[in-house]
Parts: sequence; C-alpha cells; structure tokens
Amino acid sequence: MITASLIKAINPQLPEARCAEIASGLQTAAQAAQITTPARVAAFLAQLAHESCGFRYSEELWGPTAAQRRYEGRRDLGNTQKGDGYRFRGRGFIQLTGRHNYQRYGFTLGLPLVEQPDLAARPDVAARVAAAYWTSAGLNALADAGNFREITRRINGGFNGWDDRVKRWEAIKRLLAAQPAQGRVLLAIPGRQGDPQEWNGKPDPYGGVPLSDALISQLRLLYPQPGGPWQYQGLRVWVRNNGDLVLDKTQS
Repeated sequence: MITASLIKAINPQLPEARCAEIASGLQTAAQAAQITTPARVAAFLAQLAHESCGFRYSEELWGPTAAQRRYEGRRDLGNTQKGDGYRFRGRGFIQLTGRHNYQRYGFTLGLPLVEQPDLAARPDVAARVAAAYWTSAGLNALADAGNFREITRRINGGFNGWDDRVKRWEAIKRLLAAQPAQGRVLLAIPGRQGDPQEWNGKPDPYGGVPLSDALISQLRLLYPQPGGPWQYQGLRVWVRNNGDLVLDKTQS
C-alpha cells in the first residue's frame, strides 16, 4: 500500500531512489504495526509527512536556535551528559529527541540508538521508530474512528501545523483511493490445469523462498503495476490487471 509512487506523489521533489528507500522502510514497519488499512495508512503518512516536511528531512535542522540550546541539560529528556542536547537532537520522521527517548526506542527495537544516534535518521529505522511510537500511543484505534485531531494532539502535544496536517491527510486519502486494487496471491502448481491456487497465508516455502506477509508486501512494493514476469530470488512474478499477484517457481 505504501509504494514509491505514493511517496513521490506526496513529495514530487524527492528523487526516485529516495522514494523507493522511504517507501520500503515504511511499508515494512507499517505492516508489522498493523497499519494496513487506508484509514490507518492515510493518518500515519499525513502525520509523518508533516513532521518531516514531506519526507524531505529526517534530522532536525540545527542552528542552534534558542530552543535548541535549551535541550542541553534537560533532565525531562534525559540529557544529563555534556553535549546530549546536540547528540540527541530530533531525528526520524517523528522527531525522536533526547537521550531518554533514544534509550527507550533503542531498547524497544533492539537497536544501539544511544551509542549510534545517527541510526534514527536512516529511513528504515526512522520508519520503525515512528511505527513503534504509533503503536505505543494507540493511534490505530483513533485512525479507525477517524479521530485525526486526537492523533495530532498525541503526536504534537497540541495542534501546531493543524491546517497542513489536515491538508496532507485529505490528499493522501485521495491518493490511496486511486491506487489499483490489491488482489489475491496466487501460486502456480506444477501440472495443474487452470487458475493457480490461492495462497493460504501460511509461512510455507515455495520455490525455495519462505512465503510471508512481509515478502508479499515487498513484491507489491517492487511491482506495483500490472505486467511481468519478473525474477525475484527463486520466483517468477506477475501482476494481473485486477491486482492479483501470481508467483511461479523458477525452473531449476
């Protein structure tokens, strides 16, 4: 659902390679956090796009401003060591700020964010941090209810940038509605006549490749338009006009 073309539509100024990198990280993180419906994805991307200026920035621009100077020594942020204010400046799509938060999300994700704070700006990690925050704040339920205002309050602490957030939310909902429908996942069975068999959703190996929701999401990200066959590891991949994803084992 979160494709490179969707990120490009959100910010046409981003290079294609950057869009693909951002989309891959976001799709993987969103899938794991069950941000998988149009309502959830639209709210998620709208908030992240606002916070990052359309995914243009993944690190706080440093002056330092007067406010940024006050990061230093702020115990509520866990900035207890000299240089922590700059070291743990805002990074990621939802600006992760302060030693305490780097420590918290590093522990949650199993990443050395305190030792290597620049990791938080990397697109895949930024996506995982944002999805973890989204989950911890219970925002899927609010997205299901269409309560974008409360989502904003929980992310921002108030309603700064409200008009831009809503504008992005409405635009992304329209973009998602215009996406081609995602059909079934079909597996070609050797010797079987007629239509391939629909995948049962179980993580079984097929053609030497372990099937999973994450793999299917990756294939849909790589091949968003009808066509094929494409080669992916031990698979041949087609996308039908109706959105069906067809997999066939590569002949050994």
